Amino acid sequence: MSIYSTDMQEPETIFENEDVLVINKPEGWLTHEDGKTKAPTVVEWFLRGLPEAAGVGEPGLAKDGSALDRSGVVHRLDRETSGVLILAKNQEAHQFLKKQFKDRQVYKEYRAFVYGRIHDRWATINRPIGRSSKDSRLRSAMKGAKGTLREAITDLERITVGEYEGEAFSYLKLVPKTGRTHQLRVHLRALDRPIVGDQLYATHILDKSNNLGLNRLALHAHILGISLPSGNEERFTAPLPKAFEEAAERIAE
Repeated sequence: MSIYSTDMQEPETIFENEDVLVINKPEGWLTHEDGKTKAPTVVEWFLRGLPEAAGVGEPGLAKDGSALDRSGVVHRLDRETSGVLILAKNQEAHQFLKKQFKDRQVYKEYRAFVYGRIHDRWATINRPIGRSSKDSRLRSAMKGAKGTLREAITDLERITVGEYEGEAFSYLKLVPKTGRTHQLRVHLRALDRPIVGDQLYATHILDKSNNLGLNRLALHAHILGISLPSGNEERFTAPLPKAFEEAAERIAE
């Protein structure tokens, strides 16, 4: 049974102009349909308010070859991850933003809680990511990863470390320099410090842990720094979920 529970709150608008919409995506929402999961999607919500944006961006395909509606999508967050997400309202804006992600010109900052103690205050995780040799659904940054290994770099800063009910946890700031699928989750798993509540990469510890009192994946996209088509350099912040603030207090030294 999943430990996840979500109140299905709708996305909150952080910023909007004629070219973009920036939102705080709730945990539990897909960025776009995936052809297999029945869950609310940001794209459906986006098009209800802006139907003229239908078709903006690049089409996607499910594994069975059927079309996936990705209108407005420039980048994505995992269903279980909350936080800041930018959507393009027109094709010109989409191309402008997409190029920045491709060229690694976007600043992305996440907050996460992990199982165990992170001893270094600062660190850089430089581990290429491939496919897991044990489960084809998963990625891996550990020895034995299969397929093409792609460069993946994450900067890490330990915010605090402490214990809750006798179990150690660390609270981290994570800045990915690359944009691989599940990158942060995979990199932390490779350090044997998986993200709290991760039902893909922390299956060996979930049922034995108090999970810091959280009932979700403890990963939040906190800040996005990007240039807009207007020429303005912007930094958008999605406030930390209340559950994160409470979890931080539980392990505060």
